[in-house]
Amino acid sequence: METLASPGFFFTFAVFALVIGILVFVHEFGHYGVARMFGIKVEAFAVGFGREIVGWTDRHGTRWKLGWIPMGGYAKFAGDANAASQPDHALDATLSAEDRANLFHNRPLWQRSLVVAAGPVINFIFAILIFAIFFMTYGHQITPATIGGVQEGSPAAMAGLRPGDRMVSADGHSLQRFEDITTLVAINPGTPIDLVVERDGQEKTLTVTPKLVSQTDNFGNQYTRGMLGIASGELVVVRHGPVQALRWAVIETWSTVRMMWETIVQVATGRRDIQDLGGPVKIAQYSGQSAVLGLPALVSFIALVSINLGFINLLPIPMLDGGHLFLYAIEGVRRRPLNPKIQEWAFMSGFALLMSLMLVLTWNDLQSVGLWDTLASVVG
Repeated sequence: METLASPGFFFTFAVFALVIGILVFVHEFGHYGVARMFGIKVEAFAVGFGREIVGWTDRHGTRWKLGWIPMGGYAKFAGDANAASQPDHALDATLSAEDRANLFHNRPLWQRSLVVAAGPVINFIFAILIFAIFFMTYGHQITPATIGGVQEGSPAAMAGLRPGDRMVSADGHSLQRFEDITTLVAINPGTPIDLVVERDGQEKTLTVTPKLVSQTDNFGNQYTRGMLGIASGELVVVRHGPVQALRWAVIETWSTVRMMWETIVQVATGRRDIQDLGGPVKIAQYSGQSAVLGLPALVSFIALVSINLGFINLLPIPMLDGGHLFLYAIEGVRRRPLNPKIQEWAFMSGFALLMSLMLVLTWNDLQSVGLWDTLASVVG
């Protein structure tokens, strides 16, 4: 395999800023669009944090601005105390009853819930549209789920799999194409999988355990993944019409969400090392490398990061959209808002958790790109 030269720092940073900027804009525009639909004032719409590089105020009083740190963004509504949409309850005492009713935290629960959910939802929709357009133009890899070959001595061979077996399902998940088993096996090294195959018109259930292998990509990056030791038949790429493209785009998006969830569960239960999770440095690295591979690779990467952004934001952690929705769910059950002190404690706890996780992931990223080894060699 030909090894490609990794892109330079400035190119990587520029592509990373572009990718994150696009996805943050899409995410925050979901919040903004639904808020405006309900007549909620949006005081600020920011892409990036830190000092404002450029900005303007529109006729609705919204300040649109670009920050110099490309690590996120926010939409700040009337009544928010900060960019995390923490309610400013002290503001209520200074306003009339009519003005208080227009603050975001005083809007009906269903309106607040829809505004908050709109961000992650539009990230999923954005990814679906990208996949659908991709499948209509470049095509969709949809190789039949039939085993073309079995490597001698591999987990597949030891489990009794044979060339010509058609894979039906794995651990209850339907296998519609060969790529489905590839994705499932990659994130389940060392975990037994119940694989249903059709052979000579009869279905058989075989248990196979993927082994952990180390591989190197085109840029020399080393990574580990599960492997069965089976090969597909002839690769098939299909250009879909609009309806089928949209259908497969939804399937692809859901498959990616399911894979992310399974990975988090594996890390939480100790079946997978937290070092397997990537942080901002990894995203930046893959952004630059995807751009080097060409526009199709970069666009596909943007779709995957969009799904990741939507999924992460739905986790029930205060400071994230999922945390807001979780608190709203409690409010709906109690039929009254939580005590402001409890909400403040929840937001502070969520902030501490997110910062701790970010530090751990960044440390892992820097270790994986060899920074610590480089510093050790310089110091030594």
